[in-house]
Amino acid sequence: MKIIMLIDMDYFFAACEELRHPEYKERPLVVGADPKGGVARGVVSTCNYLARKYGIHSAMPISMAYRLKKDAIFLPVDYPYYEKMSNQVMQNLKSFSTKFEQVSIDEAFLDVSGKIDGFEQAVEYARKIKGFIKNETGLPCSIGISSNRLIAKMACEAGKPDGIKMVLESEAEKFLAPMPVGKLYGVGKKTKERLESMGYKTIGDLARANTVNLVSTFGVFGAEIYRSAKGQGEDVLVENYEIKSIGRERTFESDTTDRGKIIAQINSIAKEVFDEIKKERVSFKTVTVKIRYYDFSEHLKSRSLGHYSDELSDIVDNAVRLFDSYAEKNEPVRKIGVRVSGFSKREGQRKMSEFG
Repeated sequence: MKIIMLIDMDYFFAACEELRHPEYKERPLVVGADPKGGVARGVVSTCNYLARKYGIHSAMPISMAYRLKKDAIFLPVDYPYYEKMSNQVMQNLKSFSTKFEQVSIDEAFLDVSGKIDGFEQAVEYARKIKGFIKNETGLPCSIGISSNRLIAKMACEAGKPDGIKMVLESEAEKFLAPMPVGKLYGVGKKTKERLESMGYKTIGDLARANTVNLVSTFGVFGAEIYRSAKGQGEDVLVENYEIKSIGRERTFESDTTDRGKIIAQINSIAKEVFDEIKKERVSFKTVTVKIRYYDFSEHLKSRSLGHYSDELSDIVDNAVRLFDSYAEKNEPVRKIGVRVSGFSKREGQRKMSEFG
């Protein structure tokens, strides 16, 4: 049986800021858009646990966060700094695992089956990992332990903040049963609402469900939901994890139809994406533009170049064309985003990590 751990760096962006600004540790700290006195249009990227006591959380409108705690510390997102800290953490974690898979800038799965003799040693080994990361970087983390990825992830969430939680395979279904269906990893807002309308309020309800009903409603995903509710998941890690895309988004301070203003923002975003491409030494094949309008409707449109490119002009030119293809709508734009994907990398390049 595999011994899988998920290491999740607690409130990562905010923890990094506390590291270089120790004076902020005793104050509510919010990392995200500039609140501009409570009228800004961006969102919270993350916040420390002192800020969460006031109801602030990730993805909340920054204006709402400001109203909840006006005297909190509000800091902009500093991706280069967080990426640097992430690389340091991940390099340290690799030495503790038989197999390693980074899944985001602040999360990684470790297969430690070859490092310890059994689950009896797992918690102590996790303490060793936590202590090492804390000593090397000064950053806190939470660790979930189980025999598969799903339960390791769920256990990690249950162990936050700065904790360790182990759930054995024999305990998995009982551990999950009382949780709301929305807590099940992989169940999004719409799926949650659909499941609840079908009478499934808890994960235990799902584990007792008739799989025919789930499959008839959700297709193959219905069977996956049922397996997850029973605590069954994959135990294989993908060591050569690579990002699928690199992108950035910006929210305008006020909805706008001003093409010049929008194109200027596309140019600014494209330059940030281009800088990331240079750092990762990749070429791209696809450019995507994301538009969120005043009514919160979102549209994505992609363009394949037919060849690999690492030129800024290819990002800008294609992003502008994609935006102009929506020009007939002439509706106020709330947010604009640019993303590139379909990567090719040169041999000998360092392994990529997921940013943004």
